[in-house]
Amino acid sequence: MPDSVTLSHVAREAGVSPSTVSRVINGTARVAPEKERAVYEAIRRLGYRPNLFAQGLARGKSMSVGVMTQDVASPYYGEVIKGIEQGLDGSPYYPIFASGHWRPEAEREAFKVLSGRKIDALIVMGGLLPDAELLEMAAHLPMVVIGRTVPGLEKDCLHADQVQGAYEATRHLIELGHRRIAHIAGPLYQQDARDRLEGYRKALAEANLNFDPRLVVEGDYHEPSGLMAVEALLSRGALFTAIFSSNDQMAYGARLALYRRGIQVPGEISLVGFDDLPISSYTTPPLTTVAQPTLEFGREAARAILAKLEGRPYSLPALANKLIIRESTALLRQGAR
Repeated sequence: MPDSVTLSHVAREAGVSPSTVSRVINGTARVAPEKERAVYEAIRRLGYRPNLFAQGLARGKSMSVGVMTQDVASPYYGEVIKGIEQGLDGSPYYPIFASGHWRPEAEREAFKVLSGRKIDALIVMGGLLPDAELLEMAAHLPMVVIGRTVPGLEKDCLHADQVQGAYEATRHLIELGHRRIAHIAGPLYQQDARDRLEGYRKALAEANLNFDPRLVVEGDYHEPSGLMAVEALLSRGALFTAIFSSNDQMAYGARLALYRRGIQVPGEISLVGFDDLPISSYTTPPLTTVAQPTLEFGREAARAILAKLEGRPYSLPALANKLIIRESTALLRQGAR
């Protein structure tokens, strides 16, 4: 079995010394090309798996990439994490995850934990740490940032235009004839939530529709807050025919609140989310939403990190959000709320 194959077995199969096999695997010294080929062929034939920990010690590395997320249980971050794993697949590096929970002190603790593992590089996903602290981290460690732009690290940041995505979601509802559009905002201490609110307001202004703060309810990106937002809107007697939710999870909660009130989607209320989580294709009805390139965020961040670690040139692509129209939105019916 491959797990029982040792370095000595590879050396015997390749016709070289164990020290030569070690030098080839660890890249610690030059080896004649023919011997190097023989070693790699023996590794392939025998299915040998190098001990990454020992290999890392030989190189002075841990062979790990730290990933500072905000919530590993979040479906959105889960998709980005999947992309990171795909991007690192086939390399000798493995990710180590720690969550910051949108609290700077927790993010600092997460970074301390990752640093204690002697990580070789760091991927930061969102967060509230000041730009200056991220710049300080980047001065000591290869870093890529997902979901925000840090002045001074622009070439190492991946971020799709949240204002434009929210604008397109709201404009879609306006083009369907809706004029009273409620917005379930994300927590407004967070930049993406503020950007999506800005995009919503931009679309209203372009259509000469007044912004009504009574139609905006702040949530926390989780399903219960979407449900409570709709209950708050209905309880205050707000008149609306459509809802733009700042993420899909709150849209799921909003859909449940409407269902419990006997309000049809999209017959009476059209509903749009943001993120295009995998489950959004299978809700009842399937959710119109703004797709974020979550897997691509993760893959591209991992590829950039590998290039940094290997001293190769790299450039991060410009990624864009895209409106996905499904059955949760429809033309405004005459006589609707």
